[in-house]
Amino acid sequence: MVTAIVMIKTDVDRIPEIAQEVSAIEGVSEAYSVTGEWNLIAVVRVRAHDELAEVIPGRLNKVPGIVRTETHIAFRAYSSHDLEAAFSLGFDE
Repeated sequence: MVTAIVMIKTDVDRIPEIAQEVSAIEGVSEAYSVTGEWNLIAVVRVRAHDELAEVIPGRLNKVPGIVRTETHIAFRAYSSHDLEAAFSLGFDE
């Protein structure tokens, strides 16, 4: 699994709509509105590195209202809390 964190600058008037559109893109696992220099942060998770090109410049960067992005590729995960919680949904112990 390859994880990328994408910082997104948007038209301020359209943050909720852009966030909804970004979160609907296949490969985007989460999208957050945030404070600071960036308006949104998207977490992209794909099986192979090559798929990042399809998701980020191929779809995400083409969402109307996105002004600029900056992508950070994760090398290693140090916390598996969120992933463990996601995979345990629906299982009774």
